[in-house]
Amino acid sequence: MGSYYDIDAILTDAQKVPCTFELAVPGLGYLDGNAGGDLKKGTRVNLPLWLAEMLAVSQRLGTSPLATLDLPPALSARVLNALQADARMVDLRALAPHFYGLGARMLELFEEEEMADVLLETFKVRAAEIADHAHNPRGALGEGADFLRGLDETERQLFRAAHDSAKAMRAWMGGMKKT
Repeated sequence: MGSYYDIDAILTDAQKVPCTFELAVPGLGYLDGNAGGDLKKGTRVNLPLWLAEMLAVSQRLGTSPLATLDLPPALSARVLNALQADARMVDLRALAPHFYGLGARMLELFEEEEMADVLLETFKVRAAEIADHAHNPRGALGEGADFLRGLDETERQLFRAAHDSAKAMRAWMGGMKKT
């Protein structure tokens, strides 16, 4: 989890995740489109991660949690298979703007070793591609434009840092040639 003041951590925790209520809750039917009604046991709704996590971990003595947390669609088996097939072709931004942050938060809550391995390998493959695009500006304008549009926020920060460092290096090298 990021800093309390980290906007990326706040936006990650605001992403909606599916959860299933294990108990009937009076007066919360509006979450399921039933204004004024009760939320029935077994109802599945999408809630912000911070709220879903609190409901999933809160328990009264000897009772089950109020809700169970499920993996979001952005981290489904279908998406993980696509990432294993070719991570560069998946539009992570369309899945979740803070994809890696969401993955990290889910790994705090679920013991999913396979997911951790897939996310790590995905980041490695995509980081190499990002570095290539950052150091070769012509590639970003052509066929790489679609890839760059699909970067999540973490990858965008990486691209900016790599691009700025390559630009600074070219400027420094230009200054060295003059002396």
